[in-house]
Amino acid sequence: MSRKTKTTATKEVATPALMPKLRFPEFRDAVGWETTPLGELGAIVTGKTPSTKEDDLWGGEMLFITPTDITEGEKYQHTTQRTVVETRGTKVLPPGSVVYTCIASIGKMALTVVPSVTNQQINAVVPNGKTAREFIYYSLANLTPWIKSIPATSTLPIINKTQFSGFIIPHPEDKAEQQKIAECLSSVDELMAAQARKVDALKTHKKGLMQQLFPREGETLPRLRFPEFQNAGEWEMKTMGSIASFSSGGTPSKDNPEYWNGTIPWVSASSMYDLVIQKADHYVTPLAIGNGTRIAKKGSILILVRGSMLFKRVPICVAGIDVTFNQDVKALDVDPSINTGFLLYQLSAFQARFPINETGIGAGKIELEHLKEFELFIPDAPEQQRIADCLSSLDALITAETQKHEALKTHKKGLMQQLFPSPEEVAV
Repeated sequence: MSRKTKTTATKEVATPALMPKLRFPEFRDAVGWETTPLGELGAIVTGKTPSTKEDDLWGGEMLFITPTDITEGEKYQHTTQRTVVETRGTKVLPPGSVVYTCIASIGKMALTVVPSVTNQQINAVVPNGKTAREFIYYSLANLTPWIKSIPATSTLPIINKTQFSGFIIPHPEDKAEQQKIAECLSSVDELMAAQARKVDALKTHKKGLMQQLFPREGETLPRLRFPEFQNAGEWEMKTMGSIASFSSGGTPSKDNPEYWNGTIPWVSASSMYDLVIQKADHYVTPLAIGNGTRIAKKGSILILVRGSMLFKRVPICVAGIDVTFNQDVKALDVDPSINTGFLLYQLSAFQARFPINETGIGAGKIELEHLKEFELFIPDAPEQQRIADCLSSLDALITAETQKHEALKTHKKGLMQQLFPSPEEVAV
């Protein structure tokens, strides 16, 4: 299939053949790429949820795929939360089908590895053999940023079956070149998956180590102590209120532009994902200090004390620079006799012990009196330092390996931009 020609007032002008910026050596002299609607590369199937009133349809061996089952970055769909025995009113997808979320969370995708069905939020491509199935998968992955940019015509973003079927897929005529591209990107995916497993293993190791390095609930000594402290004394129980002072944050008036878009980070729940806070989603000016918010000095510990996030985890961070913070956060100014890093890690290890009250509006809350009464266990200063150094070195390793994973993501994105023509070129 050749590309269409453009008609001018005087003559027809042939549209230049599609060429990716990067082609493998053996295909550099091959003809330009063709374009085909997605619906001509395979059958398009929209899923359907089996009746929840018919218990005999559920709990079988066939995967029932919903958007929440599809994990970003995982190419193959091996498991789901629910399974079915049979389906009524929808088609079973064979292995090698491409599933793609087309309602709300647009663009989550995977390849099936066993016969599966999906719910109505997913459209699937069952390849007809004209194009390599993994090439279709990567073509859709390359097209996804453009698909997400399509203006929504309703409150809920929707790509209907007709739209999905009509997406134009550029592809080389030679199936061997399609396969070569898919194999190249698959190898990068395998590297990324291996790196992700390495990061997850390090995080699991850290979690287990923290459970050993700090006393379990109901105990006063850890199960694991470094050799040089095996014969050291007992850890001393202290309340948080006895070793730290607390301060509350706030929000400067949003109506006063002189308070906002400055250089001082303003920390809220959305900024509390890293152990050390150096940046935030919003910034304030020096004029905001004392006019709705206050400074938490570098080295202060920040704890989220109100918000729906508390039902999942209690964000606890240390200020890597001077920051400001909102009313949902408490700042702890720690006594100099306590190693801040040691306290930070112990609080992180004990976060499940914080009593969370419900506010009645869907948010959780940690009362200040409960924070002040919260029990901690403190060894001598050298042992505090040893534990903090051990865990911080492990954090540094996790960060380094996470950065490698992010670098692979960036590499893959750049590679896809080179291996496929851009959607803008296809639209010419």
